[in-house]
Amino acid sequence: MDAEYHLTTPLSDRDVEPLRAGDRVTLTGIVYTARDAAHRRLIELIEAGTELPIPIEGQVIYYVGPSPAPPGRVIGAAGPTTSYRMDPFAPRLLEMGLKAMIGKGKRSKEVIEAMVRHKAVYLAAVGGAGALMAKAVTAARVVAYEELGPEAIRELRVERLPVVVVNDILGNDLYQEGQEKYRILDT
Repeated sequence: MDAEYHLTTPLSDRDVEPLRAGDRVTLTGIVYTARDAAHRRLIELIEAGTELPIPIEGQVIYYVGPSPAPPGRVIGAAGPTTSYRMDPFAPRLLEMGLKAMIGKGKRSKEVIEAMVRHKAVYLAAVGGAGALMAKAVTAARVVAYEELGPEAIRELRVERLPVVVVNDILGNDLYQEGQEKYRILDT
C-alpha cells in the first residue's frame, strides 16, 4: 500500500530515503522553478566555477513555466512541463545535492541512476491541473534570468503542494510498475 508523506524543504537524505514509487507527498517550504533554458545556464555557471543564483543542495526544482498571475493571485497556472528536456542537466545537479525534481513524464536511465547514486527522487505533479497546483503557491518571486519570462527561475513558497513519487532512491519507477500491472491483467 502506498504511503503518504508531508515534507518540508529543504530535504535531506533522511527525508527521501523512506519514499517509494507510488507514495503521495505534500511539500511545504521553498521550491525553485526551472526549465531547460535556465538549466542550461546553471550548468554553464557550474562548468565555469561561478556561484549559482540559487542553492542546490537539499533543494527541489519544479519544471514549470507558470502563466502570469491573475488579479489577487501570486501566480498563474503552474502545471508541470515534460521532464525529459532537463535530462541532460539533471545528473550534474543531483551530484551537487539536488534532492527532488518535479515534472511529468519518464526520466532517462542516466537520470534514474544518478538519483540512486545521490539519494534523490523524481516527483510527478498532475499534468493539465495547473490551476490546482497554483493554489498551493503562497508566494512567488523571480530570482534569476528574468529575461526568460515564464522560464525565469522563481522561488515559490508552497503549502502542501501535492505530488507523487515516480522514481525513488532505489531506482523503482512508478510508470514501469504501472505498465507491468496492466500487462499482467492483459494476459
